[in-house]
Amino acid sequence: MKIQKVVTCLVFLISISIANAQDFKLGKVSIAELEQKEHPKDPSAVAAILFKKGEVRYDYSQDKGFEMFTEVTTRIKIYKKEGYDWANQIVKYYIGGNGKETVSFSDAVTYNLIAGKIEKTKLKSDGEFDEKINKYWNRGKISMPNVKEGSVLEFQYTLRSPSIGSIDEWQFQTSIPVNYSEYKTYIPEYFIYNPNFKGFIFPKVTTEKNSKKINYTYRENASPGLNGTLISTASNETLEFVETETTYLAENLPAMKEESYVNNINNYTSSISNELSIIKIPNSPLKTYSTDWETVTKKIYDYDDFGLELKKTGYFEDDITVLIKGLTSRDEIIATIFNYVKASVKWDGYKNYFCSDGVKKAYKDKTGNVAEINLMLTAMLRFAGIDANPVLLSTRDNGIALFPNRTAFNYVIAAVEIQDALILLDATEKYALPNILPERDLNWFGRLIRKDGTSTQVDLMSKSLSKEVNYMNIVLNPDNSIDGKLRKQYTDYEAFQFRQKNISKTKDNYLENLENENNNIEISDYVRDNDLDLSKPIVENYSFKETKSIEVISNKIYISPLLFLTLKENPFKQEKREYPVDFSYPHESKYFINITIPEGYVVETLPTVM
Repeated sequence: MKIQKVVTCLVFLISISIANAQDFKLGKVSIAELEQKEHPKDPSAVAAILFKKGEVRYDYSQDKGFEMFTEVTTRIKIYKKEGYDWANQIVKYYIGGNGKETVSFSDAVTYNLIAGKIEKTKLKSDGEFDEKINKYWNRGKISMPNVKEGSVLEFQYTLRSPSIGSIDEWQFQTSIPVNYSEYKTYIPEYFIYNPNFKGFIFPKVTTEKNSKKINYTYRENASPGLNGTLISTASNETLEFVETETTYLAENLPAMKEESYVNNINNYTSSISNELSIIKIPNSPLKTYSTDWETVTKKIYDYDDFGLELKKTGYFEDDITVLIKGLTSRDEIIATIFNYVKASVKWDGYKNYFCSDGVKKAYKDKTGNVAEINLMLTAMLRFAGIDANPVLLSTRDNGIALFPNRTAFNYVIAAVEIQDALILLDATEKYALPNILPERDLNWFGRLIRKDGTSTQVDLMSKSLSKEVNYMNIVLNPDNSIDGKLRKQYTDYEAFQFRQKNISKTKDNYLENLENENNNIEISDYVRDNDLDLSKPIVENYSFKETKSIEVISNKIYISPLLFLTLKENPFKQEKREYPVDFSYPHESKYFINITIPEGYVVETLPTVM
């Protein structure tokens, strides 16, 4: 009898396991999925990806050759209102040049459980959008209907691309839990890709070899016939090749949660990308692509929207000749041209290493993307006799360029080579200085490209110490209030960031925020020096009155010597730190505090020096 019970139990468990193993197909949403109130492994999750499947295939047509098709199907569970953003899905696609892509959504349905029955709401045309980003990129977007707490969302999209240069990155992890993620690529033997894994969790990988056939019509070149007419012959042919099917499978992936002082959490997200390395079409020369950084950078330099733009000088020659007339110092010439570009051309906020409308138009219109501004700066410096070259980089929000590939970069700055050092310049920010770059640029390594096509790695991380220095004199009054004077000084990156954040504010607005952020102190006699003199530190001086940092108990005065300058909260709250700590640049904070205590009091206890 016991054996029978065990067998029955095992059969029951197996059937439950199969039932819970989800049918990973659209339209198969279960009541159990809709009834689930929270994620079983992460109750705090606002939503979860129940499954996500992607396939990349190559189809061949005689007119277009090989084209890449990416199909993605997804099911998402919404647990809380904060997860409603997952009802909006965006797919970015390329529309520039000859490699125009298209994207289409299908089978988009919201499921809800109403009175014990499954209710389906299909996406209508008014919930689907196509938005232009710029002349190179569009994005397809859907906004799922009838979304509630408890809803399950399903959708599919297909991306068609004539470009086979790189396969879009597949992220197994995201900011919410992922129960099941499966990714398949079907790659013909003619294309060799370098797979690049990222993150701490590696998927299970399996490969198979499949035999494939392509039927096509071969036509010989037309030749003259006996009566002078052109004759061409055609024959039906079959091309046989091997296709590599690779499956990447990962399950029960935890949410990627933000932590303080992380460069970019996507650098540690489990994902895979594939960059084209070699094309070997029968009866055609072998073509190599992203085999090393030298190959990558040389190809980028040869682009018309990059290297050719660097050669254009006629539009600025007269202006720069007048600007630098009489200047003999190299540093003075660099600073003068750098400041001129910063003041003359405003950045439009678009990041890329190639020009959109060209340097000449950007100079005329006084606005341009980062490539137009910094390639223009490089060309002007070269015209003035300075050894300047562009530096390709990936911004912090774009991730780290770990492997040789053309899509790793999304930004370009200028560099001046001096003996064994470099002066790095980014003219997109008016408060930037030589070697004081916007924080977005401080992302490990970039790649400097010279005129001859050679390149070298460039360390983008600042080595100089940026400082915040505080001098504070405070007087403890008999009425348990504090009168004080504070002098703050900011240098290098600390000054740069202060200017970025605060100079555009009115004095009243700035002081109101300053008072509110610092225990509601009362500020008077506020003076600030060197707002626009970038060569000097920012200096603030003001008097204040404060009442919240002092406490009197049994005729004893308790006070924190730093008052409102203390850290408000510990930024490292996690029990276990998952990711490296990144402070962006070396910095130091110093505090010099003088305290005058009331008459009749003596110091009983001093803070312990750590």
